[in-house]
Amino acid sequence: MPQSFSNPKLMDAEMNLYPLDPQRMYYSNDELTLDTEEGPKTLKMGVWICVDPVRIHKMIVKEKILQVDEFELLGPLVSKLRRADPEYYRRFMGLKMIIDYPGYSTGIPARIPFETDPVGFYKWWRKGKHENKVHLNYANQVILFQKVRMMDKKIILKKDLDILK
Repeated sequence: MPQSFSNPKLMDAEMNLYPLDPQRMYYSNDELTLDTEEGPKTLKMGVWICVDPVRIHKMIVKEKILQVDEFELLGPLVSKLRRADPEYYRRFMGLKMIIDYPGYSTGIPARIPFETDPVGFYKWWRKGKHENKVHLNYANQVILFQKVRMMDKKIILKKDLDILK
């Protein structure tokens, strides 16, 4: 008799596999089986977002192989990301990151001063040493440096001018 049938727990685990269905919308009580270091593991989606939020987020946003209910799973998942991996969260959020910016009484998305006050944002971000608060991808850095160069070339750092060459 195969080993899996001699152990009822192994038999249950093999019979209750829930492979990913890219066409399906997942909710918090839906079960999903994913490969882990210990082998296939089946958990409810509400548990997966707590156990491995970065992996689940990548499956949704980058790989686009997992569809989840935005209200029930995506909102809580983004909240979990902030605590589970702050650097991944910062990179993912980019200009959507809420920041404390001079002149505003409450936090605002970084995109607002990035677009409306590029020179002020540059001073705050680069010279004010807030680069660790907002991740700018290469394209957004180039856009910002170009705007600052046109508006006030004397404040831009040489290393940033070199990127524009």
